[in-house]
Amino acid sequence: MARQLDEQIVGRFPVGRRLRVLDVGMGQGTQALRLARAGHQVTGLEQDTKMIAAAREALSAEPEGIRERMRIFESDGRDTGVHFLPGSFDVVLCHGVLMYVEEPDPLLAGLARMLAHGGLLSLLVRNGDALAMRPGLSGNWASALGAFDTTAYLPHSRTNSNGGTPIRLGLDVRADRLETLTATLAGIGAPLQAWYGVRVFTDTAADGVEIPADVEALLAVEERAGRTDPYRGVAALLHLCGLRG
Repeated sequence: MARQLDEQIVGRFPVGRRLRVLDVGMGQGTQALRLARAGHQVTGLEQDTKMIAAAREALSAEPEGIRERMRIFESDGRDTGVHFLPGSFDVVLCHGVLMYVEEPDPLLAGLARMLAHGGLLSLLVRNGDALAMRPGLSGNWASALGAFDTTAYLPHSRTNSNGGTPIRLGLDVRADRLETLTATLAGIGAPLQAWYGVRVFTDTAADGVEIPADVEALLAVEERAGRTDPYRGVAALLHLCGLRG
């Protein structure tokens, strides 16, 4: 996931340019801190107070230069227009958030307005076209059969891609379909430029399982599958990258 994001950043912006990054639903700030360490100016939004505390604690351990490049707001991401002017950011991340938003289009439109011309919108969503995979591979045939006709699902983990708990709005957890999001991104002026599958082979791994000795090979396989049809289409998550025209 981080490698895919870095690939898009390098491909869209001049090497060495310090970018203005907005991370919506930053969790514990893992991704935000990584980008701040790379020299970018990062703003993190998070609703969960425990996650905010964890992010601030992690940030406090960083050198002064990195601390100065990162700021944290308590927000659920739907009020970006209150805090920031349109076009304020070069990159907007929204990872592991849409699954907790019943109507994602207004949120996405607001995030697109935050992007400067040529800005990158990075989304990580649950793949609504592959919800039958996990129960099917587990032999839960009734759940697998029901998953074909819905975009609702039961999350099996409280950890998001940023290393923390995603934004939770008290709504049913839901997934998104690639075709629908492609149309949405085109409609808000940030058409889809690239997409990847995430967790093609590892979605059934138990939480907290010990890291295998051949983890590098595992990551190489996941990376390759996430870029390759038809494998990426059945990934548990989708990483979509839209570009503000």
